[in-house]
Amino acid sequence: MPDFDDLQFNKPEDEVDFSNMSLDDLLESTKEELEEDEAAQAAEGGAADTEPEQPAPKHTFPRFEPTLPEEYADLTVDEETEEEEPMQQDKPRLAPGLRVLLYICCVLAVSVLLAVGAWTCADDVLALTKPNRTMTVTIADNATIDDVTRELHDNGLVDYPWLFKFYCWYSHAEQKITPGTYTLNNIYDYHALVNAMRETSQQRSTVEITIPEGYECKDIFALLEEKGVCSVEKLQKAAAEYEFDYDFLADLPYGDSNRLEGYLFPDTYQFYLGDEPENVIGRFLRNFDRKLTQELRDAVSGVNEKLAAKMEENGFTQQEIRNSTLDLHDIIIVASLIEKETAKTSESANIASVIYNRLCSKLYPCLQIDATIQYALPERKEVLSDADKSLISPYNTYTNAGLPAGPISNPGINSIRAALYPADTNYYFYALNKSGVHTFSETYYEHQEVLAEMEH
Repeated sequence: MPDFDDLQFNKPEDEVDFSNMSLDDLLESTKEELEEDEAAQAAEGGAADTEPEQPAPKHTFPRFEPTLPEEYADLTVDEETEEEEPMQQDKPRLAPGLRVLLYICCVLAVSVLLAVGAWTCADDVLALTKPNRTMTVTIADNATIDDVTRELHDNGLVDYPWLFKFYCWYSHAEQKITPGTYTLNNIYDYHALVNAMRETSQQRSTVEITIPEGYECKDIFALLEEKGVCSVEKLQKAAAEYEFDYDFLADLPYGDSNRLEGYLFPDTYQFYLGDEPENVIGRFLRNFDRKLTQELRDAVSGVNEKLAAKMEENGFTQQEIRNSTLDLHDIIIVASLIEKETAKTSESANIASVIYNRLCSKLYPCLQIDATIQYALPERKEVLSDADKSLISPYNTYTNAGLPAGPISNPGINSIRAALYPADTNYYFYALNKSGVHTFSETYYEHQEVLAEMEH
């Protein structure tokens, strides 16, 4: 059997057996092959038109071409294309020294702008360079910080509304500013402006008003509105509904705008412009409370003792006497009648005696005071007609016995003292004579004679 090494299976004829070659022979053979390859490549470069036929491979395989299923046939793959980068051109660059100079200039410019802005804001907040100029500012009721800021800005007191709003937010100024009219100055900084618009501020504008004795509530309210203190509507509402904590008002019913008639003490007052109605009316009531001393309050019982004695003398029963006992409110009613009827202060006590004498009389139970009808009429008249004297009203003292339903004016201290300390007389009548004072009479016939003399 032939040896296994002697068998040749598909061995190419030109295959060289390297097993019997030495290292030198192997290197020399390799060098020759490289030279032959270089010569062949040079020959191929010279023949561009013709290409040597490649021997057909002994074994060929079909080319693999992947196919997509039909449901993915509409899918396409975007071919990524490399964008050619534009040629970058060299830009001219500033010299290093110039760049440093430009940077410094920018920093300086920004610093200057910031400094100017800071100074401007500080000048507005602190009023560093503002002129000395005074003006009047009115803060309306229910005004917001926006409203206050707008008012100050319109009057030149604030240059930057946003900055003042920020200060108000930071300092809780909305809790400090009170509606009213204030006299402010440009030299006030933000803190001074806010403090100047407080209720107790000395910069709050005031007005001095003298309330004449005998003014009715509606007259007082109209005068206050005219002077810019408060509106009539607000004052009437407060008088009718607000609960003022005074014992002399405890039994007065709410709801009537004339509820406080008789207690708005006539005097000279300093009122804040644009003040709240409760504060305005409170000034009157505090003054009344001060003027009505304990001595005057205690004098009410003395009046009742004198009246009881006179009523008993005139034949009234004890029950009628008890029912006729007067309280402080009744004394104020009498004082309001005296205030309206008195021509001169010196005759106030005599007017009071006429009123009390009639209250204690069965012969003349009605006071017949014209001023009470005038109070009930919608408009005042110089002369009352018989129809006016027949007016159906609890204030008509021609048809109703006793005192009217309430005070008809706001009496002064002289009339209040006259109501507490009346003269001891037997007068039941009085009439205004030509000299401008009253003539008093004890009987109806004397009174008629006085009236007859006045006609001639």
